[in-house]
Amino acid sequence: MDSITANNCVIHFNENCYTSLNAHLKSKNFSKIFILVDENTHNYCLPIFIEKLETNVIIEIIEIESGEINKTIETCVGVWNTLSELDADRKSLMINIGGGVITDLGGFVACTFKRGMSYINVPTTLLSMVDASVGGKTGVDLGHLKNQIGVISNPDLVLIDTVFLDTLPGNQMRSGLAEMLKHGLISNKIYWNKFKELSKLSLNDLDGLIYESVMIKKNVVDEDPFENGLRKTLNYGHTLGHAIESYFLSNQNKTTLLHGESIIIGMILANYISTKLLDFPEQTTLDIKELFIGYYGKVVINKSDYSTIIELLKYDKKNNHGNINFVLLESIGNPKIDCKVEDALIIEALDFYNS
Repeated sequence: MDSITANNCVIHFNENCYTSLNAHLKSKNFSKIFILVDENTHNYCLPIFIEKLETNVIIEIIEIESGEINKTIETCVGVWNTLSELDADRKSLMINIGGGVITDLGGFVACTFKRGMSYINVPTTLLSMVDASVGGKTGVDLGHLKNQIGVISNPDLVLIDTVFLDTLPGNQMRSGLAEMLKHGLISNKIYWNKFKELSKLSLNDLDGLIYESVMIKKNVVDEDPFENGLRKTLNYGHTLGHAIESYFLSNQNKTTLLHGESIIIGMILANYISTKLLDFPEQTTLDIKELFIGYYGKVVINKSDYSTIIELLKYDKKNNHGNINFVLLESIGNPKIDCKVEDALIIEALDFYNS
């Protein structure tokens, strides 16, 4: 597959990753290389990656604990301190090997340490391959509130090697697939229709679908790198999805949801709201709900949860001037941004999900 250039960041695929990486290392004369991993990518992915690395530069491994609960400024402080203790400087390189937590946090650490050092993302989950590692968004959560602190800053390279998907459990694969489904809904019917029979998709189908998803995101980000307009469409399903994810993350009586699991719920809710406000076809909303719940199952959201979830909407990044702004659909491939939605309709959508 051909490499993709998005806002001065080059995205390479499979074997081309390592040829390009090694050429980059030779050309840049980095002082040190720091590889950020969690315990899972340290065990399962780092050995594969190190074997392909060709350099005489000193390499240091920094490990953090896995999971969204550790995507915090406190974790960043630990990594910053480690970088200082290991004599990192502005000519050092950070390589982030992992899922969205690693690429988001590692990118943020790199572009703030000594006001900026170079970094490379090596996404190892499907979610990070098609979403988190592409587009230059870096950052951490503020308590249980998603992605409240961060900057937009592109890595030198993104290296997407689908061999890492062999290390993933099924729920992580489904989580990543949710973002690809979102890309289909906001972009075009042709791509969306490829997911109509999810149970028949195989790993052999994934390379091409991943490439298409990256292209969809790249085209949006190129046109609107700082999310002033078009890039907001990538948040379809995320306004309520993030609120639900944050609520389940912070509530000890709830099972923590993966990002994609929350976004699936958010898209079902957004489809219903789109039907009510923008005449998105009702049958399509019903069909999508059946497809998603058939593949992902249904999460219990009690009526007593509704008010707290709605309260969390005020922290959504797309909000401005006190308004909560939704991304909705007029039709598949035709999103509309900055839509205002009354609380009563959100409650109606949650009832629809539960029905």
